[in-house]
Amino acid sequence: MSRLAKTFQSLSLSGRKALIPFVTAGDPVPDFTVPLLHAMVAAGVDVIELGVPFSDPMADGPVIQKASERALEQGMNLTRVLSMVAEFRKTDDTTPIVLMGYLNPIEFMGYADFAQAAARVGVDGVLTVDMPPEEAEEYAPLLKAVNIDPIFLLAPNSTEERIKKMAAKGSGYIYYVSLKGVTGAGHLDVDDVKKKMAQIQQLTDLPIGVGFGVKNAETAKAVASVADGVVVGSAIINKIQANLDNLGLAQQEVVTLLSSMRQAMDNEVN
Repeated sequence: MSRLAKTFQSLSLSGRKALIPFVTAGDPVPDFTVPLLHAMVAAGVDVIELGVPFSDPMADGPVIQKASERALEQGMNLTRVLSMVAEFRKTDDTTPIVLMGYLNPIEFMGYADFAQAAARVGVDGVLTVDMPPEEAEEYAPLLKAVNIDPIFLLAPNSTEERIKKMAAKGSGYIYYVSLKGVTGAGHLDVDDVKKKMAQIQQLTDLPIGVGFGVKNAETAKAVASVADGVVVGSAIINKIQANLDNLGLAQQEVVTLLSSMRQAMDNEVN
């Protein structure tokens, strides 16, 4: 059983929901990332989405775009991101790591080489934003062959047919994009999310993580009431961006935010 499957199974048995933060690897400097990952785990997160910086992050709003720019200026690339996962794994062999990014760096490395390299360092899942299931005939099996979960995105307008395709090709969990637009945009309508969750859950047994629009403990608690996981990205990057001259404070602010979300989510369950 994969780390992701074990994590969601354990959470389900205890009646809790997954807290899934997103951070961009190497933002604002490479040495900041691995200590931040460990600090987030200590704050109570269950799965980490580690962003692979890319020059044209089409699904991301201005906050995460800036994070990618800062990381790329530091010389970050896919190989260095994998090295960060290896460093993290030296002292944490439990917390699942999902790489989130775009297809170009993976194609450049080569599907098979990427899958092998990611497996060696302890990557558990890969969410490739611009890789739809219709085009993953070669890619997804290579990941699954090394026990890495290919994770796909669903949107508010995803049809029943598309949901079935995602469920058939994907594993680990499904990432449901709660808003039409880019990361960090708009107002999250939990009632709309709840309706879509009911439709998706009729078509797959995979856990569902909801992201885009989760900004604070209140929205995390609301999403936790209807989904299996709560994904938060831009709100974390905002904390980092606001404290670029004091990275110790940036980490503290991120930990405070995640701890408040963890507490609110657990209170929702209890």
